[in-house]
Amino acid sequence: MAPADPAGSSTPALNGRASDRAPRRSVLPATRRGLGHPWLTLLAAAFGLGMIGLDSTIVAVANPTIGHHFHATLPQLQWVTNAYLLALAVTLITGGKLGDQLGRKRIFLIGTAGFALASLACGLSTSLGELIAFRAAQGLFGAIIVPQTLATLRATFPLEKLAAAIGLWTMSSSLGIASGPIAGGLLISHTSWRWIFFVNVPVAAVSLLVGTWVIRESRDQAEGRRFDPPGIALLTGTLFTLIWGLIDAEKHGWGHFTPFAWLLTAALLLVLFIAWEIREERVRQPHIPLSLFRSAQFSSGVVMALAVMIGLYSVLFFVTLYLQRVHGYTASQTGVRLLALTGVMGISAFAGSRAVAKIGPRVPLLVGALLSAGGLIGLSRLGPQTSFSSIWPFLALIGLGFGPAQTAFARAIVGGAPPGQAGIAGGMTSTAVQVGGLLGLSVLGSVIVSRVTSTLPHKLTQAGVPAQLVHQLQGTGHSIAQGIVPIPRGFPASTAQAITKSDLLAFTAGLDAAMAIAAAIVFVTGIVAFLAVGISARATRVAAVPSDTPREVVAEPSEPSQRAA
Repeated sequence: MAPADPAGSSTPALNGRASDRAPRRSVLPATRRGLGHPWLTLLAAAFGLGMIGLDSTIVAVANPTIGHHFHATLPQLQWVTNAYLLALAVTLITGGKLGDQLGRKRIFLIGTAGFALASLACGLSTSLGELIAFRAAQGLFGAIIVPQTLATLRATFPLEKLAAAIGLWTMSSSLGIASGPIAGGLLISHTSWRWIFFVNVPVAAVSLLVGTWVIRESRDQAEGRRFDPPGIALLTGTLFTLIWGLIDAEKHGWGHFTPFAWLLTAALLLVLFIAWEIREERVRQPHIPLSLFRSAQFSSGVVMALAVMIGLYSVLFFVTLYLQRVHGYTASQTGVRLLALTGVMGISAFAGSRAVAKIGPRVPLLVGALLSAGGLIGLSRLGPQTSFSSIWPFLALIGLGFGPAQTAFARAIVGGAPPGQAGIAGGMTSTAVQVGGLLGLSVLGSVIVSRVTSTLPHKLTQAGVPAQLVHQLQGTGHSIAQGIVPIPRGFPASTAQAITKSDLLAFTAGLDAAMAIAAAIVFVTGIVAFLAVGISARATRVAAVPSDTPREVVAEPSEPSQRAA
């Protein structure tokens, strides 16, 4: 008697093929209308990812208001973002692994519910310490949401349609990012900064309802898959010490010993992690199969994700401070103006997905890097009097470049990994994104503070500020680096005006240096990724069988009985 399939039909077991294939199937046929539908699944994933994108920029536009409410310094204010990104970055790959083994739908729903509760707690915070702690909780739950969205798409869509799905996936994030500044500005202007967190609750509710109904459960059912506690601990320790070292460098400066101690610890843990994973790969399934990095496409996608997010987060954080503190725009006015970047990025992500589907990720990576680097160079010429009419074209150029670049690096990473490791690839994508964001905030924030500190005395002296007051103001670099002008009491209006002018000149000098460095990073990485993916493609063509038989090549190892016949 033929064994019954999961849907209840009878399927003959010819040459053992049905029994061979059954354990490898990670997805069961739909049992109700809508369950497992690819585009409805994409919609459910988009709600979850859009919530994460919304949260990233809605908080960015509220940073000046939060800083004022809690009387925070720049390092303290950055921890509102850093705590979220740090928790997110160090646990994303583990979150992807959880989905691969325990079920991506289950983990996605748990993460979404937890994110909503953490958001509610953020809005109810009564101190900066509480807010930072609950932001970290948001990051932990976000870390188990994001990898599942990409892994679920990889398990649902065939490879030939994956680029289009990832393009829409990226666009959903871009729409969340685009709507964040406007929604945040309106909420801050008409209610309170607390509502920027409360708004996540109804979005999460929709995501839970849609996800419960349409997402089909999937997991990696390959034999030998298991958790790797030593690998998880070493990787988490590596990422934590790396990011903490960068944050500490911004706080104490690169001349202090402690940042280098953290970074040396990160390097040691990374060596231990690699050694352990090589050992594990020989005997059992490691936490991260290092063989993934043998693919130039995969590796280039990871590095490009780092570079793109360094540029994007630096613009969203520091240019937001510039528009509000230097130009005096309100939060809502700033959000509308940032649409020049975020709105264009959403549109270009969709256009980029079509290009990636047709020609692959190589050219979109290069074009995206060149366009965004050009926009960042334009932002490296800002001054206190620069009009917005001179700024918005460069914001639009950055959005035009970052859209296809995001689609391309996501496709390069996920497409370069086997379907069974989609959760790991999704976690790696998101880890690179968040680490890139932290690098942008920490390293470029340190650049701004350093530049402000070095140029401020000269600019104050040029403006005619008394030498004694110049010496007194030298310790205000962190405040000036977020666009705040500290003016001592008891001085005439002319002196206050000279201090204001000098402080803003020092701030924009630091901002310009940070944008120039971000442009160089994105430009160089784009060139390297273009060349590396090209070399990988040529090597693949030389070694590959004819391109019209990919399905047979994939199926042959799992069907020995058919080949023998």
